[in-house]
Amino acid sequence: MISEKETTRLSKLLSLVLRHQPEAIGISLDEHGWTDVKILIDKIQQSEKAFNFDTLKHIVDTNAKKRFAFNDSFESIRANQGHSVDVELGYAAASPPQFLYHGTALKNLDSIFATGLVKRERHHVHLSSEKDTAVKVGQRHGKPVVLEIDAARMVLDGFAFCRSDNGVWLTDSVPPDYIVTSSNP
Repeated sequence: MISEKETTRLSKLLSLVLRHQPEAIGISLDEHGWTDVKILIDKIQQSEKAFNFDTLKHIVDTNAKKRFAFNDSFESIRANQGHSVDVELGYAAASPPQFLYHGTALKNLDSIFATGLVKRERHHVHLSSEKDTAVKVGQRHGKPVVLEIDAARMVLDGFAFCRSDNGVWLTDSVPPDYIVTSSNP
């Protein structure tokens, strides 16, 4: 089996090609973000000779954030969310819990309180139902801060939410008025 370090490196490669730059290795994504597993493996093997289906399955199965999913037949794979390329993931509208959380860095607070949470190059703003998850996300960007979002009030005011296969809550934006509190973990 491959090392944890190698798994992380290959997971980052998959994130790049399945979310942002499929052309980097010469694959294409369909309108829902799926690509053919055999073609993906063939393209990755051009630079990673030992890469095979077992390695790919290991990466999908062990990814703590469940970033990737196979279809039922294991013939296609896609990233669950976070795309900057144009795909329609087909997630149905869902009712979120009263509060959701967003992890960010302290250095981003002034901008967030001025403009809210915006999706930028992604398809959605990503929120979690657990504070611990938000802390982990925030730590990737600097000194972490957790924002509490009044999701129930957003729904009452007409904002739509959906939930990805790996449990991430998605919405188009979060205006500053819906940010209830911020806390440093």
